[in-house]
Amino acid sequence: MVEGAQLNQAEAGQRYEVFHTDCPARDVVDHVTSRWGTWVLISLRSNDLRFYELRDGIQGISEKMLAQTLRALVQDGLVWRKVEPTTPPQVTYGLTEFGRDIGEPLTELFDRITRRLSPRGAG
Repeated sequence: MVEGAQLNQAEAGQRYEVFHTDCPARDVVDHVTSRWGTWVLISLRSNDLRFYELRDGIQGISEKMLAQTLRALVQDGLVWRKVEPTTPPQVTYGLTEFGRDIGEPLTELFDRITRRLSPRGAG
């Protein structure tokens, strides 16, 4: 396959060649399935949240990793970002239609896993 042919195929209505290293869909999949991408999408499934709410809600994520993850998901069109011009600026994040579409099966997966696990401490 010729480099750059991925975009031409997509524009023509054909499917991406996701196993090709030049495929832009691979980047989106990498961001969604990254260590923190899934948690951000699941966190935003029912509410728009401010940066600090995401940081506090996703235990173990650093501010740097949250910022990087959000930046990638915004660039991919999965998450929107709104900045209120206050001091300090209030930044709110939410799912786009594409993000809701992608987040739905992730939420189902999360719900299935948590239903099947034994309660903590039940050994």
